[in-house]
Amino acid sequence: MNRKEAIHLMTGGSLTLGLAGSGFKWPAMTHTTSLKGNINHSACRWCYGKIPLDDLCRQAKEIGLVGIDLLKPEEWQTAFDHGLTCTMAYPEYSSLTEGFNDPKMHGKLQDSYRKGIVLAAEAGLKNMICFSGNRNGLADDAGLENCATGLEPLVKLAEQHNIILQMELLNSKVNHPDYQCDKSPWGVALVEKIGSPNFKLLYDIYHMQIMEGDVIATIRQNKDYYGHYHTGGVPGRHEINETQELYYPAIMQAIVDTGFQGYVAQEFIPTGDDPIASLRHGVMTCDV
Repeated sequence: MNRKEAIHLMTGGSLTLGLAGSGFKWPAMTHTTSLKGNINHSACRWCYGKIPLDDLCRQAKEIGLVGIDLLKPEEWQTAFDHGLTCTMAYPEYSSLTEGFNDPKMHGKLQDSYRKGIVLAAEAGLKNMICFSGNRNGLADDAGLENCATGLEPLVKLAEQHNIILQMELLNSKVNHPDYQCDKSPWGVALVEKIGSPNFKLLYDIYHMQIMEGDVIATIRQNKDYYGHYHTGGVPGRHEINETQELYYPAIMQAIVDTGFQGYVAQEFIPTGDDPIASLRHGVMTCDV
């Protein structure tokens, strides 16, 4: 199940060889979490859809997370009840495939996001996700112009309410065929065109490893454009352990070194019998 499918239901060895002798060690999974405080940890709700949100929040708090990503307005209070926040909010309506690059969607999306921005501000939240939508034959420059036009009034509203709209970078090679905001340069160009500190990119490490690689250098180069990070093992979007090709402690250290003060959310699909143990291990792996 991918996120699009989970949203729909809810509304959806090479590395080890390469590191041999390098001195790197993967953090051991423990049941007593002590975090360093350099990263604000979160986790994406859809990856734990079989766990009641109340239970997920309770266990997330025990691990040391500060919030839960990708909650709808009716779910925010559950996070608050456990001393957590919603680190990346949905409005009442959004769409990965029919997004701001389609002028026909502007009216529906703007209505939803206007309400969502005000609700998020009233709830004390900071971030709200948005999507470009699929190309459907649309050229990249035209899609960028359409996104800027559709987002402009919402960004102005977000500025008034101290909310940051964040467009997610997704891969169009494996999980989201035809998605337009699928590479950093396109997203960076959109951020520059909009020209507001209240519009940034959600850099999904899993997706961008698939599309462009060079993760650490890209993060350093574009640090001012990225407002949020998601994790995930490559290939397969599973646990971020020795079975996949990315070394997350080094990636997280690069993020910390940029002075990033936002949130890093675990967004991998657990494969074992104990998804919370997988989550704890992911957080400890990223806690540099």
